[in-house]
Amino acid sequence: MSKFKKGKGKGLPAVSTASLPDIVFMLLFFFMVTTVMREVDLQLKMEQPEATEIDKLENKSLVDYIYIGEPINTQLYGTVPKIQLEDDFATVEEIQSYILEKRAERSEAEQGLVTVSLKVDEETKMGIVTEVKQELRKVQALKINYSTREKLDKNSF
Repeated sequence: MSKFKKGKGKGLPAVSTASLPDIVFMLLFFFMVTTVMREVDLQLKMEQPEATEIDKLENKSLVDYIYIGEPINTQLYGTVPKIQLEDDFATVEEIQSYILEKRAERSEAEQGLVTVSLKVDEETKMGIVTEVKQELRKVQALKINYSTREKLDKNSF
């Protein structure tokens, strides 16, 4: 007559799900904070040229983008290449004020580190690109980057 019975039939205890909502909300909060929303609604056809020797930009917050290409809606805007600054079409003359406005938004220490990235469609003629570069020179925006896509080597397959 023993006081202790052998515990047969006892299984593993159930897993507690009490902390599950905390974990779900913590993950939700993490992704909400770290996700970057798309900043520009592109209205141009953008097939970037291929390049073999490319470098990635270090700090993308110090990059101002200028898009140049044929409008997607050719019925409304025609087929002449246009310049897009943020979400709106612009003329070459508006580039100076755009760069000065973006420069004013940054701290003085960051102003010399800003790069202007030209995202140009591969079918666009160089005339409009040269005009844009001339306007950038007028406001001393001399760090210019051409955005491209990486050329895939045919022998790598």
